[in-house]
Amino acid sequence: MHRDIEELRAGTQSPRPETPEPGSRQGRRNAPEAGVQLLDDDGAISEQLETCLKHIFAKYCTPKPTPAHKNGGLLEPPDGAYLCPEGLDAWARDTNGAPFDDATKEELLEFMDVTDDGGLTFKGFMQVYQLQTENDEEETWRDLSAHGFDRTLRLVATRREDADTDPRTTPVSS
Repeated sequence: MHRDIEELRAGTQSPRPETPEPGSRQGRRNAPEAGVQLLDDDGAISEQLETCLKHIFAKYCTPKPTPAHKNGGLLEPPDGAYLCPEGLDAWARDTNGAPFDDATKEELLEFMDVTDDGGLTFKGFMQVYQLQTENDEEETWRDLSAHGFDRTLRLVATRREDADTDPRTTPVSS
């Protein structure tokens, strides 16, 4: 989630070498043998990616999920959950190494689904990743990796997660 929302909305393609080869579409470039894609055949976020995004969102949302909300070791946000400014900053820091600047935060609040108080909802979180994945699939893969997911969208242990003392963020053992 490094690029500005406006840049993603404009549909610019990355000039980087991982740009898809002709005939392939963003969000569906994972190796077929992996069995998972970020976007489904209609271009919407795949069920597998949605499950990963729920887990990531739940780590930073208000109210916090309880252990009863776990699904196969992955967190699920409670109904009505949102990212408050502190949660948004923590997510951005864990994903990109730094919180978003004020302009990016303003764009999120203007273009994505938010609460009346300006908290980013899960729907808005999904909108962010829909735009990003359509325009730069590798950026989404990097974000997923930063949160402990591999190319098969399985949560794997990382040093940072191993150091966590919060039992709600314990990696799933495969």
